[in-house]
Amino acid sequence: MKSKGLTKVDLIFESIDAKEVLAKAFSMTPEEIINQVLESGLKGRGGAGFPTGMKWKFTAAEKDPEKYIVCNADEGEPGTFKDREILDRVVYKVYGGMAIAGKAMGAKKGYIYLRGEYRFLLPQLYLELHKFQKMIAEIGYDFTIEYRMGSGAYICGEESALFESIEGFRGEPRNKPPYPTTSGLFSKPTSINNVETLVTAMMIIAKGPQEYVKLGTKDSRGSKVFSISGDTPIPGIFELELGMTVQEFVNEFGDGDTKAVQVGGASGFCVPRKKFEDTIIGFEGVPTGGSMKLFNSSRSMYNVLHNYLDFFTEESCGQCTPCRVGCQQLLKGVEKVKKGEAKSTYLNELVKLADTMKVASKCGLGQSVGNAFRSIVENFREEIIY
Repeated sequence: MKSKGLTKVDLIFESIDAKEVLAKAFSMTPEEIINQVLESGLKGRGGAGFPTGMKWKFTAAEKDPEKYIVCNADEGEPGTFKDREILDRVVYKVYGGMAIAGKAMGAKKGYIYLRGEYRFLLPQLYLELHKFQKMIAEIGYDFTIEYRMGSGAYICGEESALFESIEGFRGEPRNKPPYPTTSGLFSKPTSINNVETLVTAMMIIAKGPQEYVKLGTKDSRGSKVFSISGDTPIPGIFELELGMTVQEFVNEFGDGDTKAVQVGGASGFCVPRKKFEDTIIGFEGVPTGGSMKLFNSSRSMYNVLHNYLDFFTEESCGQCTPCRVGCQQLLKGVEKVKKGEAKSTYLNELVKLADTMKVASKCGLGQSVGNAFRSIVENFREEIIY
């Protein structure tokens, strides 16, 4: 793997003529829009990294005349706050990306599922939505957007649990298949995309895929907005080109004593200092939905791990046993080891449990608990034992 280097970018927050870009998009055929997104290599910016163009293509292929585009604005991952900034500063691009996706797939309606804690944004968001609806009506395109509010449940960031919540049910993940592109919201073909993904799609139409592919690497095209927090002298929102190493990231944002970087929030991976040089931030290394937490030598990695496990234990919906019981046992297990009530070798059994959760849990919550658990136990074992 070769590093791209650290480069600051201004794509997401760049000012554009939205009416001009949308008029351009609406004059294209659905196939042309999808092909441009496919050519760009854009992958979902929520963290999972599914190719956006393929998701739109699969949804477009469904014959059902009733389809939906859903924007996942339930930004609940600990340490992530970039979608809030995007919604606050350039929400017209979110609306534009949804309308373009609607044109590509044949959807006439979109829903934005907004994190409950972001309710304070609604007055301004509705004002901007009114302006947007008026603008596309002038262009002569029929597309409407509605907001639905979350209520603070982390699990509702999972796409099918989000659908359940919009439909008025308890937010619990559905069995897959069927997948959203064939049976999503209201059992209709649906494409669900992250806030940043939709904005990026609009910018690809504005600038062309040829310009976009100049950013990033072969496996991680483009740039990414990062939420940077922790032991850093410059916390905040930064848009960076994908493909840099963790070391290059730390050189820019570290405090000179960084011993670990949690990439991707609680569900992501903890990268220790010894692996900074060899770890690329991107889909060929460690992917991230945006959260980047830096920890220096003053931090106890046991406390960090305990905090994450406490969070997952609280946020598990409890529907499947591997996640419901697994989260509790991992938390109790590390507490026992720390107190000396269990031998240090018990950590090996807990790692096996985390691996089992990864393959046996119903959704991404239980499947991702092992990411932080394994990476912290393997690299900071001594801080848990002593």
